[in-house]
Amino acid sequence: MSVSLEGRYIKLKVIGAKNVRVPSCRIPAGIHISIIVDSTKRWKSSTGVLSSDGSVAWGNTVILSLGMSRKLSMRIRASFEFDRMLGNGEVIGKLTKSWAALLDHGNEPFDIFFPPVRGVRPCLTLKATVLQTSDNQDIALLDSIAECEIARETDAGHKRFATYVTSGTVSQLSDAVCHFQSVLEQCPVGHPDRAGALTNLAWARLEGYVRNDFQDIYSVTSLFREALGSRPQGHPDHPLSIYYLVEALTWGFSKENFTPIYIHESAQLCCKLLPLCPEGTYLRSIAAGKNGVDYVIGACNNLEAEGSDEGIHIRRVVLELCPLSNKHRPKALDMLGWALILRFEQRGSTDDLDECIQCRRDAVSLCSEGDLGCSYYLNNLAGSLWNRFKHHGNYHDVNDAISLYEEALRLSPVGHKFRDFSLDNLGLALSTRFHQRGNVNDINKAISVHREALTLCPPGNQYRDYRLNNLAVALKIRYDKLDVREDLNEAIDLFRDSLQLTQHGHPYRHQALDNLSAALSSRFTQTQKNEDVEEAIRLCQESLEALPSLHPDRYFGYIVQHKSADLTLAVENFRLASRHPTQGFPDRILTTWKWIIAGERHGHGSALEAYSTFSELLDAHLATRSSTTQRREAAAAFYYAKSLPVDAGSCGTRRNNLQKAVELLEQGRGQQWTPLENLQFLELSRHLADAQGSTGSADRAAADQAATRYRRLQEQWGAVVAEIRSVKGFSRFLLPPSYEDLQAAARHGPVIIFIASQYSCSAIIVPTSGEPINNLKDRFARAIRHASAMGPKEPRNDLIIMLPIVNLKHLSRIWLCPTADFTSIPLHAAHPFLNKPDGSGKKPCLEDLYICSYTPTLSALIRSRQLMKKPIGQGQPRTGESKELLTVDSEIEVVRKLFVPATVNRTTISGDTATQAGALDALENNNWVHLACHGKQDREQPYNSHFVMKDQPITLLNIMEKDIPAAEFAFLSACHTAVGDEETPDEVIHLAAGLQFSGFKSVIGTLWEVNDAFVEHVVKAFYENMFKGGVMDCTKAAWALNRATHAVKTKVPLDQRMVFVHIGV
Repeated sequence: MSVSLEGRYIKLKVIGAKNVRVPSCRIPAGIHISIIVDSTKRWKSSTGVLSSDGSVAWGNTVILSLGMSRKLSMRIRASFEFDRMLGNGEVIGKLTKSWAALLDHGNEPFDIFFPPVRGVRPCLTLKATVLQTSDNQDIALLDSIAECEIARETDAGHKRFATYVTSGTVSQLSDAVCHFQSVLEQCPVGHPDRAGALTNLAWARLEGYVRNDFQDIYSVTSLFREALGSRPQGHPDHPLSIYYLVEALTWGFSKENFTPIYIHESAQLCCKLLPLCPEGTYLRSIAAGKNGVDYVIGACNNLEAEGSDEGIHIRRVVLELCPLSNKHRPKALDMLGWALILRFEQRGSTDDLDECIQCRRDAVSLCSEGDLGCSYYLNNLAGSLWNRFKHHGNYHDVNDAISLYEEALRLSPVGHKFRDFSLDNLGLALSTRFHQRGNVNDINKAISVHREALTLCPPGNQYRDYRLNNLAVALKIRYDKLDVREDLNEAIDLFRDSLQLTQHGHPYRHQALDNLSAALSSRFTQTQKNEDVEEAIRLCQESLEALPSLHPDRYFGYIVQHKSADLTLAVENFRLASRHPTQGFPDRILTTWKWIIAGERHGHGSALEAYSTFSELLDAHLATRSSTTQRREAAAAFYYAKSLPVDAGSCGTRRNNLQKAVELLEQGRGQQWTPLENLQFLELSRHLADAQGSTGSADRAAADQAATRYRRLQEQWGAVVAEIRSVKGFSRFLLPPSYEDLQAAARHGPVIIFIASQYSCSAIIVPTSGEPINNLKDRFARAIRHASAMGPKEPRNDLIIMLPIVNLKHLSRIWLCPTADFTSIPLHAAHPFLNKPDGSGKKPCLEDLYICSYTPTLSALIRSRQLMKKPIGQGQPRTGESKELLTVDSEIEVVRKLFVPATVNRTTISGDTATQAGALDALENNNWVHLACHGKQDREQPYNSHFVMKDQPITLLNIMEKDIPAAEFAFLSACHTAVGDEETPDEVIHLAAGLQFSGFKSVIGTLWEVNDAFVEHVVKAFYENMFKGGVMDCTKAAWALNRATHAVKTKVPLDQRMVFVHIGV
């Protein structure tokens, strides 16, 4: 039965909508509902945000008089402006329902369905309640349906545009554009609706561009840019305006030959857009989806990396768009790595290289088990580490690179499209390690993997020339090291094949020419066949023609052809290459070494400059190392230049520049100690010390980060030092000392530097004042070559020294500073073994004439000349370590009895108390030390040289880590405490020197094994002389040792007397 609704009211609640789709596929700012009350009035809901699932929530309530109309006419509309709406928006759906139909649902919510849009029926959820009465103030305020011209034109444009999208009729697009253009003309600059008008016109034109009905993308992006400019950050429509511009730029990129500028700007806009799009909104789902940010990221990742600042900025932007869970993040990290490595190659900034490695570590860490792309990221990370190895020379980098290449190869089984790359990369890294370390297994494996890589690149493959060349290089390396002639012949054939595939104009053709030329030259030295050397020269000439006049590789032309003009150019290129900022220290050092070799071989005047440059570069390289051990390892990497310090001294001597010779010797021989001295001298900041301690982490990534932090702090420190040097009077602050500075070492007596070089043997006397003197007799130069080849236990009684070297008073002090082969000779015991002319006896030996001391470097002696008291001894070594020192306790008792004055406090540790910790504590807290224990020299790892304690040894490194400025004297009654390093013989790394550098001013050490049966005699005689007069003066140690060895001649054999040496003041 029908009920009259006249005079009643309906309370209508618009709850929400589902399955909302916009016919034109345009992203709306919001969705609203309009209810047509009569022909002149309507009610409009608030604008609701469309959710990612196509739903909208309103919760708006309206009270309408049922007498106004017998039916309810509803519209769902899309609004493209959230702030100020231009027109009524695009119609999504319209529906007319009778009031009775609405009221059939009682007081419960119900759904009404609209006609399908894009295959889906929008659904509106309502709740309708009949009211008997209503206050006038509760009745909805209705809007007039009458529209202004701008609104009518806009609505007409939306209608035509939606029809174009669904039907594809171009005339509908043209009409829509005309309507939107008309609206824009009615909205001049400053009009509140201008941004909306710009956007509507731009979107219509963009759709036409996408469908190839329009051609101009530039005008589209210009319209969107202007609209965005009118809607700054904070404007409700700012996010949507960004999205529209991103969409236009993305389409421009895909349709305009993938021009990078479009997608780069899209990426930067996306970074601004995403934070403004709340999760769950439709705009967020589209902007972050496969056609939005995902497409932008993928497109950027597929572009070639650029090493410019802007290129790196874009890569950082893309990475910002990729949260940890994003599938594109590993590629984004890798592409940022590529951009950084390119900038590193252009500018040489180690920060870029370090960041590249960190990015690629992160990329690898994001790869899941079985990820097909993992081998690619592993290869790239390994390549970055190998790059850093070439730049810094850290062996852990090349070892890590090889491990990563091997893992990448494991993930690239036979048939994998990148297997040849993994094989080739692994071979190159193994060849490099073999070249440095000499492990034959490395070069054999390198050749094996290069052969397999070549088989995967048959004729016609674009990489075959590289594979041929790399296999040839590996074979040539094995030939150079192991002299396998079959390798050389095969290498020549492979180099020929590679050269044939390397086109004229190829940037690396000159290297292919040089490689074949070098191999032919090597074969000529074996076979003396003229055709080999003639071809080598021809290839070299072709290489030179392909290179500009100033190119580092031109030095090779002189090596083959020996033309002076080419040598001059080569030297100039050596000079330029040695200072090239984009090359790493190892490469620059190697180039400078080649410069030295060329200069020495051909007598070029630049050789001394080359030596000086080498030392400067090595200083700078070692300064990047955060520990003494790392500095030694870094220096040992340049194994080909072990003799360089003495060769530099020899060069200075041969060129009559003795002052420069002294400076270069000092700089080269103290390189592993000098950074330590400087750090102690400056008391470098706590931050630098903290960073230094972190670099030893077992976590390689953490160690990398710590090393980077340390290096950056060093750079900051370097900037401060440079500023200090600019101050008048501080120009040489922390620089290697000049001769004038070094001459202070001779203040109490001359210092004689013995130089044993492959080019010459000489001695330079640094006098108390005046110029240095070169005075070493030829007969002695010949004699040392024989003596240096003798074992440590062989008697040196055939050593001849031509005296006098200097003219001084009897028993004056002199200091001996031996280098290279001289370090194995007891120079202080040198004896002519000749009778006096009058037959009254033997001619005096060196110790009969002078009080001899040693100094590892001049700087060490200078450092020890400061204001100048408890002995310690360790009696029983740890069980199983070595034989027992049977007389140690009696030796310590002798020291105790002779130690005067009696008021001096003494500390003795022996037996179970002679632990590492106890001994180190005693070293730090006593001014005078007598250490009676076993000493072991580790020639391969000199920092592991040690004194044997009860629990664990005291190593040289333990000692060096202690700074003991108040220490004065140490007697090391142990074996091998003053013997140098086999790995770097021109460096002064031994236990006695370690104590001196740690703060002890005067040290007695031993050159070889001591027999404890004789030690007590020497110790007793030494301390009897040392404490004559009751004064403890460490400067008397050299004199006391001289007197002691004379006093025990009848009790102690010669080899056990000369074993003791004095070092220091």
